Amino acid sequence: MLRFPALRLLSGFLLGLALWAQPPSLIRAGRLLDVRTGQVLADQGLLVQEGRIAAVGPWGQVSARAKKGMAVLDLSDQLVLPGLIEAHTHVFLQGNRFKQDYADQILKESIPYRTLRAATAAKAALDWGFTALRDLGTEGAGYADVDLKRAIEAGVVPGPRLFVAGKAFSATGTYPLQDYAWELDLPSGVRVVDGVEAIRVAVRDEVRRGADWVKVYVDRAITQGPDGRLRSRTNYRPEELKAFVEEAHRLGKRTSAHVKGWDGIDAALTAGFDTLEHADGFTEDLLDRAVKQGTFWCPTIYAGIWVAEGRGPLGTKYPEILAAAFRRGLAKGVKIALGSDAGAFPWTENPAKELALMVERGMTPLQALQSATVVAADLLGAKDLGTLEPGAWADLVALPEDPLKDISVLQRLRVVVKGGEVVRR
Repeated sequence: MLRFPALRLLSGFLLGLALWAQPPSLIRAGRLLDVRTGQVLADQGLLVQEGRIAAVGPWGQVSARAKKGMAVLDLSDQLVLPGLIEAHTHVFLQGNRFKQDYADQILKESIPYRTLRAATAAKAALDWGFTALRDLGTEGAGYADVDLKRAIEAGVVPGPRLFVAGKAFSATGTYPLQDYAWELDLPSGVRVVDGVEAIRVAVRDEVRRGADWVKVYVDRAITQGPDGRLRSRTNYRPEELKAFVEEAHRLGKRTSAHVKGWDGIDAALTAGFDTLEHADGFTEDLLDRAVKQGTFWCPTIYAGIWVAEGRGPLGTKYPEILAAAFRRGLAKGVKIALGSDAGAFPWTENPAKELALMVERGMTPLQALQSATVVAADLLGAKDLGTLEPGAWADLVALPEDPLKDISVLQRLRVVVKGGEVVRR
């Protein structure tokens, strides 16, 4: 007697699964760019199922595998490539050329207001073709980046795939807000922590609260010596920096080091950080060590140019110093990922401008594209991003022009697809 009701229940359950499963779809690419090799393949097809690429190849072969009546996204007049990845952003900042710009955001804007602005920045990034972002600290907005990430994943608001750092770390007396009256206990843009054991506990707590990355401000107080070398004062003792890295790695998380001068870069490399941010003071010896250790570098060229006016005489020298270091690092084979430091400049500016600056400083257009796809995906440890290979997320962009001839065309994308769904056309 129970056999038929049980069958009906099972049938209903299976039907429910079918209804909830995302239907497969077909994408026809007039030209498909293989970012690993630079090869452009004509008339290609991508079969998408549950947001991922199930098959890719000549249109005739892929379309033959598709079910009758399947919807087709026709991009036969477009060049298709993987969605872009930005590896150094701050969606909770809206530009801080001058010291007061930063203070105003921390002191005068509530976290809910900053979160709304961050959601708008995330949507802008997605519209520009950035289907994934690594966001390196909320700068005083707590763990609202974790909330924004979850809201995007749940479809509450549109945005890229986020990899977040929660509160970045720095030591007592080393990070803004500073230089106010001593009796005022003002908030800081970071989580202040000192001492090896306190650092280990703090890293655990960041991970507990949802941080994907552990970000540390390693140096400050940049000066330029007579030999032109940038020097800096480190914020932590060597054993403290090592504690950040050891504890993060023990918990399966990667580490990011804000560094500017030789001393900070040296300390971060010695401690074993996975990525270096800015690193204007890179020298031949430090670059050799970075190559040997497999350390990633996000040079943040555009931010350095944009904020130079507000950083005094030395700030105006940074772009030239960094350009020379960039050329040397490129020649040595340092793993350079796209990272513009968007947020240091306002989110009305497209971070893809960074790619054009990288090409101006010696990269080929293909190398620049790789920095924003396969290299950035490697930095994230995300094997399912940065390519259009079977198993990867169906994140892609399309445009009529060829970015291998003019990288600036990536600032004028026509179509953006995330997880197989068209988010801009």
